[in-house]
Amino acid sequence: MRERQRIIDNLESMYREAYARAEAAGDREEMSRLDLEFQREQLHMEVLLDLRDLMLVPLEQAAPDDGESPISILEKAQAVRRLVRFR
Repeated sequence: MRERQRIIDNLESMYREAYARAEAAGDREEMSRLDLEFQREQLHMEVLLDLRDLMLVPLEQAAPDDGESPISILEKAQAVRRLVRFR
């Protein structure tokens, strides 16, 4: 699994390259659009990475001592769904 920082760095690299091309072309409108898009995409990516981190089970929780079975991925997904459900 790729590290969080590597993913964010790759995203930033892609946008920097596109921004540099727009800057070289003198396209201020494209530069503005790319700046806004980057911020939005970075936020989306961080939320997705946070969800990924929440879904990972630390080893000490994978086999509880109290005899209970570990939390399944489905149970975790349902918990996330309950957290984000709009009412």
